[in-house]
Amino acid sequence: MSVCELHLRHCMLYEFKKGSTTTDTVKNICEVYGEHTLNLRKCQRWFSKFRKGDFDLSDEPRSGRPTAFNPEALKVLIELEPQLTTDEIAERLGSSSSTVHRHLIELGKVSKLGKWVPHELTVSNRIQRMNICASLRDRQNNRSFLDQIITGDEKWILYCNPKRKRQWPSPGQSSLQCPKPGLHPRKVLLCVWWDIREIIHFELLKQNQAVTAEIYSQQLERLQAALVKKRPSLVNRKGVLFHHDNARPHTARITVEKIKNFNWELLPHPPYSPDLAPSDYHLFRSMQHFLSGKNFNNSEDVKSALNEYFNSKSQKFSENGIRKLTDRWEKVIETDGQYIDD
Repeated sequence: MSVCELHLRHCMLYEFKKGSTTTDTVKNICEVYGEHTLNLRKCQRWFSKFRKGDFDLSDEPRSGRPTAFNPEALKVLIELEPQLTTDEIAERLGSSSSTVHRHLIELGKVSKLGKWVPHELTVSNRIQRMNICASLRDRQNNRSFLDQIITGDEKWILYCNPKRKRQWPSPGQSSLQCPKPGLHPRKVLLCVWWDIREIIHFELLKQNQAVTAEIYSQQLERLQAALVKKRPSLVNRKGVLFHHDNARPHTARITVEKIKNFNWELLPHPPYSPDLAPSDYHLFRSMQHFLSGKNFNNSEDVKSALNEYFNSKSQKFSENGIRKLTDRWEKVIETDGQYIDD
């Protein structure tokens, strides 16, 4: 036991005698000695001991040889519950946090924050995702239909798109600041539809205007006109397989009737599944990189930039985005309906 550890225990005893809570004790000690000097679980253990009238700050004697650490048990545990902290793992395995941390590094593990997902999928959500993906996969295997898909979605385009760059400050030197957009930035909504070859049609709504069922229905009429011009064989012979997500304007009665009147077939799309929407996982990701660092004065500037972006993309770009669907259907099926991690 180091002198620093003994001093830390004296500090906890002092805070206990003063009537501080464990949370306040951790906060007070870390403010003086550093952020990771003391964790809440450790403080709670010592306070529990103090409440029993035991104020002995020395380590309890241990008999026999130290228990050998079991790396296999660690590997199994961390694969089952990857969110456990080193303290929690140490308590489960009867070891120390430092030993656990060392073995995690040896296993090639790295500490990462959990990834945000659109929705916490229920069992029902996952089954629905699996069933729809299996149905689409089987249909594609029986007869390819990817060249018949017309897919579309919406994306807010900010007028100001600051770009954060990595920096190399000296030790103790702060990095240069990059202001975030305000809570209510100027923005315009992009509505875009595309297929395996190119962008078929896109529109920008008025500034800060959102899509309603009525607006969306009118947009589909303009999309149909664009399809008649650009894809006559699809409209007249093969048939349009229309794909969009389950946003309210997309599922409204007026929208459903409009799609039916055009004789389009609506492809099923499971709820809460942007990872299965080509615009989300392919087009918009690429577009965001293009927009980074660009600033616009008005919607005409935005439209000009989008025309530049769309014209710069080859047919191969659109084809890759649509053909990724088959792999993504398989991944959802293989992972029992979980979100695709990419």
